[in-house]
Amino acid sequence: MAAPMSWSERMLAVIKWCNSFYERGSSRSRCKPFLIAGQKVGLIRPDVLVHLEKHPSIFTIKRDSEDTSNIIQVSLSPSLSAPEERTSKVDQFLQSLRQQDVFVALKGWRDEKYAVNVSYHTERLTDMERSATGLFGTRQYGVHINGYCTHPTKGVCMWIGRRSPNKQTFPNQLDNVAAGGLPAGMPIMECLMKECEEEASIPPSISKHAKPVGSISYFYEDDRGLFPETQFLFDLELPPDFIPQVCDGEASEFYLYTVEEVKEKIASTEFKPNCALVVLDFLIRHGYISPDKEPYFLLFLEGMHENLSRTL
Repeated sequence: MAAPMSWSERMLAVIKWCNSFYERGSSRSRCKPFLIAGQKVGLIRPDVLVHLEKHPSIFTIKRDSEDTSNIIQVSLSPSLSAPEERTSKVDQFLQSLRQQDVFVALKGWRDEKYAVNVSYHTERLTDMERSATGLFGTRQYGVHINGYCTHPTKGVCMWIGRRSPNKQTFPNQLDNVAAGGLPAGMPIMECLMKECEEEASIPPSISKHAKPVGSISYFYEDDRGLFPETQFLFDLELPPDFIPQVCDGEASEFYLYTVEEVKEKIASTEFKPNCALVVLDFLIRHGYISPDKEPYFLLFLEGMHENLSRTL
């Protein structure tokens, strides 16, 4: 009988899950670059590519001149020159796929757009329905908040939410006190305050004090598609007597965990994997996990800062 995995080994397994696109058995070797206006913005899996080939007025397929069966890259048609025009045409295409019930990803249609660009601070090339971005492997951005307080007897504790059983993704799993994807055109701090109020009833008078502390990046793959994600991280110290409350139904309950309790939780299957990385980053920054005591310290750091550029 195999020995039980240590906490470090279980945590490393979570990090590997979050970077499954880089692991053996992923579709990485079969994906094709996706370009807009000559700039690489994503990756296309073979199961998506077969549908793009049927729409040459929207997608341009570049093939090897000596072997036309070998597709080199996929681009949005150069005839679509304005961001708004690109958004409209791609949205029509996606609505058609949605009606045909082709992809499981589109079952989670949000009616919310994400910006598509080369990187966060480069020009917006188009906007795309949030649930469809995984089909094109474009980078998604979000905001995650570590809500913590200093308990009078337990010391530093963290507020952790449980996702609603009705959530489209990762239902019932543990999550950060508040978090959300960054919609096209919305400033990061505005998104943070919106998510705090909607998910945990944290008023702007408190959430405005959240401190930006960095970011994490990772790249996972599942049945919905490819997810190269970057999350902007904030620490928010909550008053000791403040209790988050369920508001919009995104969360079903909130728990106050000690540092040791939350450390154990993030290395379990009960915690949403990418949110576990957000908490892990908090524990490292606040000195609860140190390089002298943690054998996988550098592997943890590397796994929380993967870069999409190496895949394009």
